[in-house]
Amino acid sequence: MTANTSDRDAIHSVIQRQLQAFQKDDAEGAFAFASPEIRAKFGTAKNFFRAVKTNYQAVYRPRSVMFEQLVTMQGIPTQAVILLAPNGDLVKALYLMEKQTDGTWRISGCFIVPIQGQTI
Repeated sequence: MTANTSDRDAIHSVIQRQLQAFQKDDAEGAFAFASPEIRAKFGTAKNFFRAVKTNYQAVYRPRSVMFEQLVTMQGIPTQAVILLAPNGDLVKALYLMEKQTDGTWRISGCFIVPIQGQTI
């Protein structure tokens, strides 16, 4: 996939708005940016929110956020985001993105990759 500027901006906005929802402890708001498959997997915003809060501290409460290039991995638009975790570790979050039939973008997965030797 070659993302145009409009797609890239929309993807950045979705991720940024979900991160903002986590900052405000807005489970419903954060859950709204998840793809239908993710929503079905977790069932409720409360379940989704608890999983992120427990397992993805860098996503739940990043101290800073830096977007990298939007790339395609195995045919899936993937946005790499460097996050500074609450404990000072730098991690790379790989957001798998999915375009919906109505043209909006939703997050269909997020994988955290440690950045070796980087703590601030």
